[in-house]
Amino acid sequence: MLNANIPAGPLKNKWTSHKSKIKLVNPANKRKYNIIVVGTGLAGASAAASLSELGYKARVFCIQDSPRRAHSIAAQGGINAAKNYPNDGDSIDRLFHDTIKGGDFRSREANVYRLAEISNHIIDQCVAQGVPFAREYSGYLDNRSFGGAQVSRTFYARGQTGQQLLLGAYSALMKEVAAGNIELHSRTEMLDLVVIDGVARGIITRNLVNGEIESHAGDAVVLATGGYSNCFYLSTNAKVCNVTAAWRAHKKGAFFANPCFTQIHPTCIPVHGDYQSKLTLMSESLRNDGRVWVPKNKEDKRAPNAIPENDRYYYLEEKYPSFGNLVPRDLASRNAKYVCDEGRGVGATGQAVYLDFSDAIKRSGRKTIEERYGNLFDMYQRITNVNPYKDPMMIYPALHYTMGGLWVDYNLMSNLPGLFVIGEANFSDHGANRLGASALMQGLADGYFILPYTIGHYLARRAAGQMDTSPKAFRDAEQEAKERTELFLSIKGSRSVDEFHRELGRLCWDKCGMSRNEAGLKQALEEISKIRDEFWKSVKVPGSGDDLNQSLERAGRVADFLEFSQTMVWDALHRKESCGGHFREESQTAEGEALRDDENFCYVAAWEFRGVDKEPVLHKEKLDFEEVELAQRNYK
Repeated sequence: MLNANIPAGPLKNKWTSHKSKIKLVNPANKRKYNIIVVGTGLAGASAAASLSELGYKARVFCIQDSPRRAHSIAAQGGINAAKNYPNDGDSIDRLFHDTIKGGDFRSREANVYRLAEISNHIIDQCVAQGVPFAREYSGYLDNRSFGGAQVSRTFYARGQTGQQLLLGAYSALMKEVAAGNIELHSRTEMLDLVVIDGVARGIITRNLVNGEIESHAGDAVVLATGGYSNCFYLSTNAKVCNVTAAWRAHKKGAFFANPCFTQIHPTCIPVHGDYQSKLTLMSESLRNDGRVWVPKNKEDKRAPNAIPENDRYYYLEEKYPSFGNLVPRDLASRNAKYVCDEGRGVGATGQAVYLDFSDAIKRSGRKTIEERYGNLFDMYQRITNVNPYKDPMMIYPALHYTMGGLWVDYNLMSNLPGLFVIGEANFSDHGANRLGASALMQGLADGYFILPYTIGHYLARRAAGQMDTSPKAFRDAEQEAKERTELFLSIKGSRSVDEFHRELGRLCWDKCGMSRNEAGLKQALEEISKIRDEFWKSVKVPGSGDDLNQSLERAGRVADFLEFSQTMVWDALHRKESCGGHFREESQTAEGEALRDDENFCYVAAWEFRGVDKEPVLHKEKLDFEEVELAQRNYK
């Protein structure tokens, strides 16, 4: 069993007690340590800024032309915190319990409580930075509701919360860059992790503008590189989001935990063509005022406004009266699939449901709805040419977030000493299903409030500045990266990288998407191998490796997806239970709900790489619950 290094003592005291006992680095010595941070989203930017302000030297890497273009900027709806400003009964305990239950009891209890405990500090930090959260008439910060909660605890900035929070973290980051404390490398992609004597010692990168392969050594490496939803090709993630950094670390020994725990967001603009390159999120916050429905009559092809109230099926409100349209994402997504599979789906493809704001506009007025969601409504109209103030939106589930990630202990360090993993790139806080508005909370908790403590505990036990790029391991890793680039360019096949990516994504969606079964997962393992073999024979990567070459970039990322996807499917095949976003058709209640198997699967599945096409080695971290009683989730 893996040791998560969870502190002893009562749950509510663990983090406070741990902070008081961990080793510290003398302020004068902090400048001697050099920390590598990969990724500049909310987790990476906040971590780099905080570490630099403490006195550490940092080198920061991002694949975008500016840190503020990280995918965190796309988050729309809000960030959770237990401030209880609406005075509706919220508390740290309630946020903790909601998060554990929302994740279907497959997250580490101590980490989740710490997240809830820190949540209030995040809001204070962001307000101090000037983040323009929405406010009530009185001047207090406003809150709205998100799925899986019966209180309003989500702070927001219209439908641009991620953008505003990232600008705050970006400002803190660039202040340190300007002061000379952070060395920023934009348009630079991490290609490998350098491990020496079992310890993470640095990274190999490629300059995306001139193709130069470089080595970088550090006293610690922090990965904040996001999730792997783009394995499915169509997702709400930016096209550059990838699994490469995490996967290369995995191949060097870092365990990958719960890769089959993927989140499918229920409110996205439906697929509209075979050659679509990505999908667009419509914030979960819309379910505060929007009502989800389909026609009762399967043959009803009337325009939505022509269908009377008694011919509409508000399936979430009828099935889950206590939570209604604000059930957790996994339930909302599966139920949308059910009604579409029954033949009640709407639109040209039949793969969509309505999200209707007519009642909210009648109740609150168009001006109020515009103030809450105006930019989202405008975006929807620009994409679909439908005015959501007059006609219902059409939505359908899509890949959005990944709860799986590299395994980390309580200190956010992987099983490889010196490698820390934060934000969506790790597995730690959300179990089998993330509640809405909790991703931003975790990213900023890890970066601002947790890692600055725990990385010091690691560094305090190691001499500073002992590492440079002279060891042979760096030269070998550089050579391997160059040879891989040359291999891509030498194949000169006839099929594009996107063609293979699209084929892989369709297979993963069909066999390892919202609904999974043993036969389909076994078929997926075989088909992935065939796609990967064909990729290395037939892919065409034009251009050279000495300048900007986006086809070459995508080839490397898709090659990693073709390897990673097998581990994801292995994990889904081994976990013969349903929990959260992982729905095995063989394990469901009589009402079609996820049926957990706590006796056999109440653990974190952390996989060790053994080779391509070889079944990975399973390591388990037993999940113990001191404060929460395991129970079948009930949102009715």
